[in-house]
Amino acid sequence: MVFETLPDTTENLFTIAQRQFDRAADLLDLPAGLRGILRVPQRELSVNFPVKLDDGTTRMFTGYRVQHNLSRGPTKGGIRYHPSLTLDEVRALAMWMSWKCAVTHLPYGGAKGGVIVDPKQFSQHEIERLTRRYASEISLVIGPDRDIPAPDVNTNPQIMAWIMDTISMHQGYTVPAIVTGKPLTIGGSEGRHEATARGLVYILIEAVAHAGINLANSRVAIQGFGNAGASIARMLHALGATIVAVSDSQGGVYHPRGLDPAAVALHKEATGSVVGYPEGDQISNATLIELDCDILIPAALAQSIDGARAPYVRARIVAEAANGPTTPEADEILFDQGVMVVPDILAGAGGVTVSYFEWVQGLQSFFWSEREVNAQLERIMQRSFHQVVEMAQQHQVHLRTAAGALAVRRVADAVATRGIYP
Repeated sequence: MVFETLPDTTENLFTIAQRQFDRAADLLDLPAGLRGILRVPQRELSVNFPVKLDDGTTRMFTGYRVQHNLSRGPTKGGIRYHPSLTLDEVRALAMWMSWKCAVTHLPYGGAKGGVIVDPKQFSQHEIERLTRRYASEISLVIGPDRDIPAPDVNTNPQIMAWIMDTISMHQGYTVPAIVTGKPLTIGGSEGRHEATARGLVYILIEAVAHAGINLANSRVAIQGFGNAGASIARMLHALGATIVAVSDSQGGVYHPRGLDPAAVALHKEATGSVVGYPEGDQISNATLIELDCDILIPAALAQSIDGARAPYVRARIVAEAANGPTTPEADEILFDQGVMVVPDILAGAGGVTVSYFEWVQGLQSFFWSEREVNAQLERIMQRSFHQVVEMAQQHQVHLRTAAGALAVRRVADAVATRGIYP
């Protein structure tokens, strides 16, 4: 074991996103003009706004909305509430959303937004007031034909409902397609809550077959036991996989013969963490990364696998449910070790895919069953995986560069075809 904790070696996320883009652009021999357009966001909005707190005082907050590229359609991306949110982080996430939409062939560009806030420090009423004021501030750039927000870190369907209601009040009529990830009662989509997890599982089914691994006999470690991580654990367990370890921000739990994800979820609901679950040994997040397993799923932290930790990864497949969990240096090390890394822009695309379905349903006021949603999701994820593998084999590169090149080529083609105005 090399690390008991995850040391702070983090690199600027936007720098990482640009480095990944540069590799894809090099592979495509992309002209300098197109590189310059796609290497930076197209639009950035920073807002500073007041919120009245429950005690009668007023506090200022800062928020962002970044749109990376609009060439393939309106932009799409989540809104996160986090105390350490930065503009560069939002830029990186918006760029990754462009590639995530393009690699799955969704008619969107990428966007991202958020507010610098720790929502745990505020009441429900304060978060509602903050959300509605933030929605009013970014109403300059969002809309069902312009930019469609969705939930992300520390946001949820209720927050999307407040945004939808706020924009609808401004318009004077209900605008259901302004956001996705809404509650079903106001136009949300069946299957949206588990879409990110289900999309990753569909990808994994294809990936293990490609790697010659029997999913039913595989051992899986999952870093992050939030909505996505817990759902992934439950779905893979139902398919016969052995969940040997899970973790959250406080630590993890390990059992070589497998954990019951439902029981771990009940323990976390009761205690606030997977730590202390009695049917397993306590481990750190860093230790989980080094476990002997077939599949490692980073579903929480950015840059949890860097160049220093990558040599100690013993999984055969790393499937990224989180955004940016593997650094460029780690990508090269894992590729040389024969580890298949299924990148975030592919593995984590289930959420935006079903968000696209929700947007379409909202525009048409015609809604699908969960079976229809999941069937279309499976089709898109399978097709996208095989297109990325074909690109990787053609150019003898790892899947991240292949996925990036496929996505960048599609966006670049759109930019070139539309031309530059005026």
